[in-house]
Amino acid sequence: MVVLTSGCVRTLDGGKKFAMPFSKDKITSLYERPVDQVFSSAKQVLEFNGNIYGENSIKSTMTAKINNRTVWVKCEEVRPGLTRVVTQARQKGGTGDIDLAAEIDKQIALRLVNI
Repeated sequence: MVVLTSGCVRTLDGGKKFAMPFSKDKITSLYERPVDQVFSSAKQVLEFNGNIYGENSIKSTMTAKINNRTVWVKCEEVRPGLTRVVTQARQKGGTGDIDLAAEIDKQIALRLVNI
């Protein structure tokens, strides 16, 4: 059964990862802040919770390890002053971790309040 339901999922940094494609793993939020402020806040949150091991400032993506889970964050400008943040989290076995994605997203929002 596992072999029949496993496959690849696209990650926010443009890559692919072997995983269970039918488990929810992404949270999307909009913030009325410039991309650079949101990206900086997201970076601080990921550094506080784990270790960043991939960062692409051109695509505004980051990859981190938090509690043996992989977390991706992507920031993109919707219009000047409005930024979309997508947070994706996957467990080591390949299933989505929507709870961790939601927690990281909430911490990013709370950090933006203090800027």
